[in-house]
Amino acid sequence: MFGGRKFSVNRHTGVPKPLMRRFSGVEPSANEAVPLQPPMAVLAAVVRLARGDPSPAAAAAALAPLHGGELHETEIQSKIHRQFRNAHEGHLPHAGLDASRSSTGVVWCTERASEYGFLEEPDAWANLGQGAPEVEDDISGCFKRPETIDISVAAREYGPTAGIRPLREAVAKLYNEMHRKGKDSLYTWENVAIVPGGRAGLIRIAAVLGNSYLSFFLPDYTAYNEMLSLFKNFAAIPVPLSEEDGYHIHPDKIAEEIARGTSVILTSNPRNPTGRVVANPELAEIQDICRGRATFISDEFYSGYNYTSNCDGTTISAAENVEDVDEDDVLIIDGLTKRFRLPGWRIAWILGPKEYISAIGSCGSYLDGGACHAFQEAAIPMLDPTLVQNEMVHLQRHFRDKRDFVVRRLREMGFVIKYVPDSTFYLWLNLEGLPETIADGLNFFQACLEEKVIVVPGIFFDLNPSRRRDLFDSPCHHFVRFSYGPRMDVLRMGLDGIERVVNKHRKSN
Repeated sequence: MFGGRKFSVNRHTGVPKPLMRRFSGVEPSANEAVPLQPPMAVLAAVVRLARGDPSPAAAAAALAPLHGGELHETEIQSKIHRQFRNAHEGHLPHAGLDASRSSTGVVWCTERASEYGFLEEPDAWANLGQGAPEVEDDISGCFKRPETIDISVAAREYGPTAGIRPLREAVAKLYNEMHRKGKDSLYTWENVAIVPGGRAGLIRIAAVLGNSYLSFFLPDYTAYNEMLSLFKNFAAIPVPLSEEDGYHIHPDKIAEEIARGTSVILTSNPRNPTGRVVANPELAEIQDICRGRATFISDEFYSGYNYTSNCDGTTISAAENVEDVDEDDVLIIDGLTKRFRLPGWRIAWILGPKEYISAIGSCGSYLDGGACHAFQEAAIPMLDPTLVQNEMVHLQRHFRDKRDFVVRRLREMGFVIKYVPDSTFYLWLNLEGLPETIADGLNFFQACLEEKVIVVPGIFFDLNPSRRRDLFDSPCHHFVRFSYGPRMDVLRMGLDGIERVVNKHRKSN
């Protein structure tokens, strides 16, 4: 089993199991009971909120039983803060339905933007929140995406839940050519599963994990949050990273987590939302630490957006450091979504040892039914290694230019950008230097909506599976994620809107 194949029990005796409230805001003493709110008081608070948008005073009174104390003044006075807390505390109970699983991240932001007319007039908006690259055929040197596809008779049928063999072979060939030249152990089609998008792939991986502790890093991709809450076969352990050292994942931190009993490590790399990347030789060191001790899950959807090698087309992948493709407990997930700029196709893949891939393919029969057969066939010619190498060169140059443009404009507005991202198409934007009224992610997001601009508040990336922590004092609270994925004209429109927001609030302070 994943995460349990090497460890049936924790060999590190004497190390206590992580406590459920390890990362809570207040740690009770050894003999102190943790007070629980009476269920009826909690329900009454939710009912009061569900009746409508309360005044600040009513919000404070309604939320006090849920919060366990006084709310911060900023939260009491801010409608968007009250709306966020209301959504994430749950709703009125329904028979047979847990409606407390509110939308998160980009979806929540889009729902708020729709209240301002985004869905009726999307072209009038600058959507810098959606984690998607531009999909038009406007990037010089990049191949033209299909406008139509041929559908074979075979593609009218259900496809295998692990994907069609020709596409699996094409993925294996691509990774062998780009990351495993000269190595004895090579990927085959049996080391590849095709899945209907990255989220579906992550859910499949989670479904087949063994009983284990799974460590993940903060901040990281928002969709991990619900995935880490749904399954009971592993306990999710957050590992906060430090802004002071650029959210760096240190190999010795990985070793420390494994020594504490962790047997699964999950991370995006390149990293969403910080725009940092763990590259060799440090990535190889991390994989050496995990080898034989922990399963390493590497989410590599931004592997093509790498600006560390002078935009020569080099992609970042843990596949480079795998010693034996069937023995190293390394799972790699990527797809057409980001670096091939085809998010609507929902074609992704997982690479790993054959026994893992077999299990991942099988669970697709009850989780998602598999990826679209016709789109799988259409994807095969896109994965020619020579074509992909050329594509990555032009993609990297284009997005590096957009990154530099955005960084320059934001610095001219007075934003303090401590580091320029070396990967992805995201800026992790610190708001602390702005006027107090827009110095946190939620209020900045609200102000941007009024100028038809969408960003994502940083609090969504402070992953909080099962909502065990109060996030008001989150270290991500004064950040937003800014995507420079859209076209340059959309970026200009969005930056102009942000400049109006900043100038308006500076004048009023």
